[in-house]
Amino acid sequence: MKLRTDVPYEMTPREIVEELDRFVIGQDDAKRAVAIALRNRWRRLQVPDELREEIVPNNIILIGPTGVGKTEISRRLASLARAPFIKVEASKFTEVGYVGRDVESMVRDLTDLAVDMVKSEFLVEVQEPAARHAEERILDLLLPRRPAHRPAPPAGFQPPTLPGGTEAETTGATPEAESAEESWERTREKLRRQLAAGTLDDREVEIDMPADQHPMVSILGPVGLEEMGVNISELFSNIMPQKSKARRVTVAEARRLLQQQEAQKLIDMDKVVTEALRRVQESGIVFLDELDKVAAADRGSEYGGPDVSREGVQRDLLPVVEGSTVATKYGMVKTDHILFIAAGAFHIAKPSDLIPELQGRFPIRVEMNSLTTEDFIRILTEPENALIRQYTALLATEEVALVFKPEAIEEIARAASLANDQAEDIGARRLHTILTLLLEQILYEVPESGEKKYTIAAADVRDRLDDIIADEDLSRYIL
Repeated sequence: MKLRTDVPYEMTPREIVEELDRFVIGQDDAKRAVAIALRNRWRRLQVPDELREEIVPNNIILIGPTGVGKTEISRRLASLARAPFIKVEASKFTEVGYVGRDVESMVRDLTDLAVDMVKSEFLVEVQEPAARHAEERILDLLLPRRPAHRPAPPAGFQPPTLPGGTEAETTGATPEAESAEESWERTREKLRRQLAAGTLDDREVEIDMPADQHPMVSILGPVGLEEMGVNISELFSNIMPQKSKARRVTVAEARRLLQQQEAQKLIDMDKVVTEALRRVQESGIVFLDELDKVAAADRGSEYGGPDVSREGVQRDLLPVVEGSTVATKYGMVKTDHILFIAAGAFHIAKPSDLIPELQGRFPIRVEMNSLTTEDFIRILTEPENALIRQYTALLATEEVALVFKPEAIEEIARAASLANDQAEDIGARRLHTILTLLLEQILYEVPESGEKKYTIAAADVRDRLDDIIADEDLSRYIL
């Protein structure tokens, strides 16, 4: 089985930035930093083996308020490189009690995601043979296998040849058996053609499917045992025999279900795990959000109680970021070459509040700019996934045209910028609230209004939003 493992590291930093520009507006410094980090991975693969292991990634800290594109840049970068990517909040490692998680869990989660990613690619590769196998199984359901022939004679047995005997008599096959076999073959081929044409899709067949076993009680093992790679429920499920149940479904549904079963059988999980571990260790990306929450100097701040040691969390993060070996259910994973991109607003704390050892593991720091009115205008119109395009596509499903005049877009951007200034600055996420409030009545009335076109002008935006923005207390609740 051939698996595509090439990743576009060959892209130059400039080309990577151009790709990121399709989805993220502005923040050129951050784009350049992550583009260089991605290109350095390609460069590392070209150096001699004895030096390759010594080259570690330059981890990055993105500093800026929420909603300016920190997560989006990292996510798009991982998608561009087809690399395993996971986002975790550093603050979850400060939670007290059973819900708290150890920092190595993010590497295990990344490995689980990588296995799913590679398995999906293998599934694409085996769809064609899986479809053929599923077709044969459906034909077996529609037309059972040919009748079994008479038992084969023992080894060395020589049937007597009668004078004037025919070939059928000497071989043990009768004309009736040959005719039945030929008829069975013709009928099967006829059903195969009907199956391909879709004329049998509505016919019902009975198939055996694995029974979903839902335990009545949850099995709890020692804390952290499952995360260390021991899944208690899986252990018990392996001991108990696999149960199946018969289901009556249409041929079309049976084809889909059986093709899934056959595809699972064709996958070599050893190869999947091997490739997944390689990708995690060579190209994995961990986005560590809210790092500023664990950098607060005073342990009694609003981000945690006095029992939570932020320095302890940072020291737990240190070996994972620096490079260590983490036990997962799929094997040992080395974190030496995983790229860590940290982010935070750093309003209360500063990057210098991190412990010195952790600061040294994030040598690149990029300050991201707050979004302006001009940025909001570009965000609404330029990206391929721009909000205006999304709402236009949603209403187009009901054969309704939604048109925004340029001055209306400017008013929306102005309202979002003003709301961010008056209340908490949540960046581009403010646009979601503004547009939802602006289009609420239209979205409610469209199915029954009979209108085929709605045009949003600047006056419509002002009529809907100005009163809310002017009332600061009201805007805090609504916007």
